[in-house]
Amino acid sequence: MFSSVWNFVKRHRRKFIFTGAVIGGVYFLGKYAQRKMREIQEKEASEYISQARRQFHFESNQRTCNMTVLSMLPTLREAIIQQLNSESLTMLLKTKPANKVEIWEDLKIISFTRSIVAVYSTCMLVVLLRVQLNIIGGYLYLDNSVGKNGMTPLAPPDVQQQYLSSIQHLLGDGLIELMSVVKRAVQDTLGDVSLKQSLSLLEVEQQLSWIRALVEGGQGPPGGPGGDSAHRRLSWYMIADEETTLSDQACGLTEQDIMTIKLLSETRDMLDSPDFSTVLNTCLNRGFSRLLDNLAEFFRPPPGDLCALGLSSAPDSLSAVSLPLAKIIPIVNGQINSICSETPSHFVQDLLLIDQVKEFAANVYETFSTPQELQK
Repeated sequence: MFSSVWNFVKRHRRKFIFTGAVIGGVYFLGKYAQRKMREIQEKEASEYISQARRQFHFESNQRTCNMTVLSMLPTLREAIIQQLNSESLTMLLKTKPANKVEIWEDLKIISFTRSIVAVYSTCMLVVLLRVQLNIIGGYLYLDNSVGKNGMTPLAPPDVQQQYLSSIQHLLGDGLIELMSVVKRAVQDTLGDVSLKQSLSLLEVEQQLSWIRALVEGGQGPPGGPGGDSAHRRLSWYMIADEETTLSDQACGLTEQDIMTIKLLSETRDMLDSPDFSTVLNTCLNRGFSRLLDNLAEFFRPPPGDLCALGLSSAPDSLSAVSLPLAKIIPIVNGQINSICSETPSHFVQDLLLIDQVKEFAANVYETFSTPQELQK
């Protein structure tokens, strides 16, 4: 019996060897597939956790951006009011001076200048902090990630502080130059408009458009980029040029200084990008639209007067109702308290909730939270 079995095996040994090889191959292939499947699942889980952690960090960073903007608005407002002090002129008018008309003319220029500057500077503050805090946020994410352990931090605390202190340019020299340019534009546009001349809201809007055209298109800061595009001129008010930064470090650059200069250079690159120009312009359009909405409340006639004017609704009346410029001046003068309000206001909320601002912030964070080897 055993010999017959042995003879059967000898006759079919190739089949047994082939069958055994196939079965063994299938077994090891199955084991390999299982191991690979586990690796893929673990990698996907790791990537999901990493993405969720980065998304959480990004959202937390945006809340920090919003709070930082709100916390800096009082400082911005005080800086504008200090340089463009209309309150002293208002108090002087109460004394009924002999040169009352001259004071009113000065008040006209200062009132429009400071409200327009408030719109520009608030928009700039929103978008600049979005850039700076998302650059820092991206680097902090990399510094805190597993892959960066034991390596030199990209954004140590001292560098963060030095880098973020560059916002003082917008609150200092940049703001003063912006005021000068806006004041010249206001003087050129409204200087010859009589205090007694009546203007409708649409005419006020036209005046603001002319002023914006001068500020963004025709004039520039002394020593600034005069022939470049509008957003290049506006970016000058937000961050000091590279030559100024380097001259401030004339006594020698530390490693911290070099890292800060690198961050500032990356910020300038962002400010020079077309995307930044689009976002800033969107904010400015929304800001001036909100300013006009605020002014519109003072151009609405009492409901009972609509029929007398032959108008069917309040919005239809905005082009028909006119106010003397002398009455518009106090209204415009008080807008800074609404524009630069640290308490949640429609003006600032509108800017913070603009979709383009959120998308741009996400793109900046994505760029600087991605390891360089992955970017390559």
